[in-house]
Amino acid sequence: MSKDLDKPARAESGNIPEHIAIIMDGNGRWAKQRLLPRFAGHTKGVNAVNKVVEACCNRGVRYLTLFAFSSENWRRPPEEVSLLMKLFRKVLVLEINNMCQNNIRLKIIGDLSKFDTELKQLIQNAEEKTAANTGLTLTICANYGGRWDIVNACNELIRDGLDQDSITEEMLSSKLSMAYAPPPDMLIRTGGEARISNFLLWQMAYSEFFFTDTYWPDFDGKSLDEAIASFQKRERRFGRTSEQLLESSE
Repeated sequence: MSKDLDKPARAESGNIPEHIAIIMDGNGRWAKQRLLPRFAGHTKGVNAVNKVVEACCNRGVRYLTLFAFSSENWRRPPEEVSLLMKLFRKVLVLEINNMCQNNIRLKIIGDLSKFDTELKQLIQNAEEKTAANTGLTLTICANYGGRWDIVNACNELIRDGLDQDSITEEMLSSKLSMAYAPPPDMLIRTGGEARISNFLLWQMAYSEFFFTDTYWPDFDGKSLDEAIASFQKRERRFGRTSEQLLESSE
């Protein structure tokens, strides 16, 4: 991650989404097209993360949430999972100082109990070191699943002694892993797929979706601007009519 944040290419300065969530898909297919091992795509994907983080900082995005490793990804070949964990460790060690220099706060969410002690300590250290930063909040979802998140929140409420008739949407939202952030304004999925794959199921009830054929390693600031430009053309009514929105803006 460089100190010089790249400049926006296409997005207008107004109506920038406050919170962008991204499913980073296509690393393996990107590598296969180039006759490279799948892990080469994951390594190249880290470069794309750096570019997009910098672009979000420059464009005024307040929250960026990346789906790095789902609870279902444990089903992948063991050697690929092992390499992904090593890459995760490497990024946590090498990128933290850059995050601090760019005033980025790092959060890691998901069921971290499956990770080994060393990785859990690296996660804790990274979060603590960036906790006071006030710029972009970068959330990495690792061993995360939307269904797990909702069930975990329900169990938290039960442990708090609440009965089933007293639970509200607001109470449940307060127990979700991302209670510290507003819901995503926009979901981006790369790689040509058009599904949300158990990602932030509760939080994305009113998110705008943007699907692109671009593989994640090729996604950059220009790609982000194309997604934001699409977002800026949407009318977000949240159940109201266009006429009501017009009246409220007058």
